[in-house]
Amino acid sequence: MSALQLEQLVEKYFAAVDNKDLSTALSFFTPDATFTIATYQSTFKGRDTEISEMFERLFARYDKILHSNFDHFPSGPNKISSMFEVQNSKIGLPTIYKNNCNFFKLQGNYFHEVYVYMSGDNALA
Repeated sequence: MSALQLEQLVEKYFAAVDNKDLSTALSFFTPDATFTIATYQSTFKGRDTEISEMFERLFARYDKILHSNFDHFPSGPNKISSMFEVQNSKIGLPTIYKNNCNFFKLQGNYFHEVYVYMSGDNALA
């Protein structure tokens, strides 16, 4: 994948997350993917099991999710890291603002390993 294609893939993935579109968000992962929140030393294994459950919890927890202001750093044809801002909102509560960095390793055109470093509380637990 070219650098531009990697950047577009990441932003399409986050658009699916922001839209709370579970099936589309999961479609970016290999079936045996791992998703590690390195900040909190927790790993979710399997697109259709633990990763799916992680997203279901996230989508239920917040009314609005927004990832924006991306800085991407492609590394070869199958790796990219991305820094970005996150806003998580729940009606009646203050919006939570975060700065995160994700490291993506691809297998083919799909995320096989994702490592997340996030500021603030673990929204994905």
